[in-house]
Amino acid sequence: MTTARQVQTATGDPAWLVESYDEVRALLQERLLGRAHRHPERASRTSRSALFGGPHGNDPDGEPARAAERRRQLAPAFSARRVQLMRPRIRQLATGLVDAMLAGGPPADLHEAVAFPLPCLVICELLGVPYADRESFRRWADEAADTVDEQRSVRGVGALWAYIHGLAERKLADPADDVLSDLVAAADGPDPITDVAALGAGLLFAGFETTVTAIDRAVLLLTTHPEQWRALCADHELVPAAVEETLRSGWPAGMRTRTDGGLPRYAAAELDLGEVTVAEGDLVLLGLDAANHDAATFPEPERFDITRSPNPHLTFGYGPRFCQGVALARAELAEVLTALAGRVPGLRLAVPVDELRLVPDRLVGSVSALPVTW
Repeated sequence: MTTARQVQTATGDPAWLVESYDEVRALLQERLLGRAHRHPERASRTSRSALFGGPHGNDPDGEPARAAERRRQLAPAFSARRVQLMRPRIRQLATGLVDAMLAGGPPADLHEAVAFPLPCLVICELLGVPYADRESFRRWADEAADTVDEQRSVRGVGALWAYIHGLAERKLADPADDVLSDLVAAADGPDPITDVAALGAGLLFAGFETTVTAIDRAVLLLTTHPEQWRALCADHELVPAAVEETLRSGWPAGMRTRTDGGLPRYAAAELDLGEVTVAEGDLVLLGLDAANHDAATFPEPERFDITRSPNPHLTFGYGPRFCQGVALARAELAEVLTALAGRVPGLRLAVPVDELRLVPDRLVGSVSALPVTW
């Protein structure tokens, strides 16, 4: 029997929510579920975000081929080999940021000192985006991620696109050793710069916003489980498993967002989910967080355990749309945790955890500050 149930999204639109691990994993591979909708203006929305609040495109039949082509274009940028070559640089950046935080003395805002600048520096170097422009694209990304004010979100998306478009034009004239230059050189079609701009703007947003949140969340989970933090400080070999457990766990239970959220997918045709029939065009929400806390797959799912094994969480998806940035995200998380465990074993929150708040109405849930001391 399916666990699919009818819910209303934050915009009041109807949707089907699936939360069991096995079903979510299966539906992540379902070819009839995608981001396109034949009639986007009629489609249910999850929010007012111009980025991910509604459908992407109006051709569900052609979507698999387009998605495969995008993955082909991006494969060299996020290959395990390229990330491995970047690993010493990521380590250097993480260590430098932690050392700078320590030099400033406690307390410190780890969000501003480490969690934001590291992914920002890394994605800038990878894409070939000037780090000096970080406050501008940080502002645009924040606007783009607004889930309530649609015009603000549209404005942010447009600004990000225009910025990358101009940068891509410069890369065409003066290429460098970076991903944007590679994408421009490899692009074809009637308007390659525009295609690269759309791709690059998405990468710039996804490449640091989600990892900033992952770092904040990892530090919060470890500092609120001091026995786990002490174990990690004593044995850095636990870092890879700790990374996976922080990715699985999400925010602490008291900080989790609405339970009817999930990864949005639209049915390209009528689809049977057990005893439920989903009509063509219906919105299906894949509850990744709920799936990652399914007791049938994860014993004692609310227990945070950095030695948990196996840990087949679905945070990066599964199947043909598995996140291509997974190796980079894992490398950044691992280097941050290694630097903190080696240099700040006394790390702890500087405020009670219930004083922390997620920034409201944002696509990627994140804290506005993470005060720590040592």
